[in-house]
Amino acid sequence: MIEQRPPLPPFTLETATQKVRMAENSWNNQNPEKIALVYTIDSQWRNRSEFITGRQEIIQFLTRKWQSELGYRLIKELWAFTDHKIAVRFAYEWHNNHGNWFRSYGNENWEFDEYGLMSKRFACINDLSIKETERQFLWQPGVRPDNYPNLSSLGL
Repeated sequence: MIEQRPPLPPFTLETATQKVRMAENSWNNQNPEKIALVYTIDSQWRNRSEFITGRQEIIQFLTRKWQSELGYRLIKELWAFTDHKIAVRFAYEWHNNHGNWFRSYGNENWEFDEYGLMSKRFACINDLSIKETERQFLWQPGVRPDNYPNLSSLGL
């Protein structure tokens, strides 16, 4: 039995937007084992300066990530798409164990196989130190509410 993760390529504006929101929701729920299932078994990542291959390394990476990036809240926004590729821009807010807050900005390029599994993910990310009073991602932990502003609406 072949795994499928709809929506499947070729993408339309509607299905690419849906895929991006599904990814955002998944990352905001912070379940590394569940997140890894949307990637191919041999998925290749570049995240900042780390090179990651396969679901097990994805799980290890995400587990480490959320042990140090506390209070994590993410918004992703579709930038462009083709039949089997999607580009997104994103921002997320988090704090370290010393209570210092950051907003991380970035872009990701995604490539999918015919079953809707992500085979490649390339992320470029920059961190900006912010004051707690400058936070804009203020929903409760988990999925961003549907009526919460997106990056463009927030001016980010």
